[in-house]
Amino acid sequence: MVDDRRFHRWRRALLATLITVAVVAPLSAAARPEIPAPPPAVLPGLTASTLDRAYAANTANAAEAARMAATHGDTHRAEADREMAAPARHLLAFDGRGPGMATEVLGDLARADHVAVLVPGSDTSLDTYDRFRATATALQRQLTGTAAHGTRTAVIAWLGYRTPDTISTTLLTTDRADQAAPHLRAFIRRLQGVVGRSTTVSLVCHSYGTVVCARAASHLDIDDLVLVGSPGTGKATAAALRTHARIWAARGKDDWVGEVPHVSTDFFGVTVGFGTDPVSPAFGAHVFAAGEGGHSDYFSPGSVSLSNLARIVLGDTAEVTRA
Repeated sequence: MVDDRRFHRWRRALLATLITVAVVAPLSAAARPEIPAPPPAVLPGLTASTLDRAYAANTANAAEAARMAATHGDTHRAEADREMAAPARHLLAFDGRGPGMATEVLGDLARADHVAVLVPGSDTSLDTYDRFRATATALQRQLTGTAAHGTRTAVIAWLGYRTPDTISTTLLTTDRADQAAPHLRAFIRRLQGVVGRSTTVSLVCHSYGTVVCARAASHLDIDDLVLVGSPGTGKATAAALRTHARIWAARGKDDWVGEVPHVSTDFFGVTVGFGTDPVSPAFGAHVFAAGEGGHSDYFSPGSVSLSNLARIVLGDTAEVTRA
């Protein structure tokens, strides 16, 4: 009875939120004018031998985007684009238009034995990209410190879709994930043209990014699929994702996602919510320990979750601590 009352309270609160954001979100989105930027660079097929050419073309594109944003008067975006265009950065893709998209490599991708592809959740754009890049940097450092001598790793920060705003109806449906999934599939296929057959590829997905990864999973040639801070995948079980990859899930004890009802319900013909909790026994993933952290703490240096993420990416699955 108590659980039923809690569910109905959440259901009413969810409906109220939907009504509010249906009015507020369009108004707030319209308040900021579109930021001008050049179209993405036209590149040849991606291979190990064309990586440097891709990096150079996308760096030049980011520099031009910075110039155009500055001329437009958007100093914040201009600075973000300038940082992306720094000579030390390795951009596989860059699109400075609107909220922006980018794919960045940390490490030596062409020679890597293990590659992790990070997929972010809501409110990630070029304006907030530093926060996302920090997670990729933390994982790459952990991999470097954990890997056996001579083992090479790379981390790819994949901001390849327009993420939903935290205060928006899109956060509660799979719409953005459905739009993103084909782009993620295409990227993983391109990645296979760069790395060797012996290279392992792990997809590490956070928050709404776990919904994106789940929608793409059945067409991805990857070794591990990792879901952290997931609101659900839109599927009832791990088996329903129809992937040969090992499926992992974790949630920190202070992550607010744990308080969200893991249900899928219909509001006026729109399916809202993502169903079964990925860390529940009913879902069937390999559940690993994430410590006491909150929703933004999975990649915190020194954390249990980051240590376990590195072990998964490196294939040291026997060393992963279980929840």
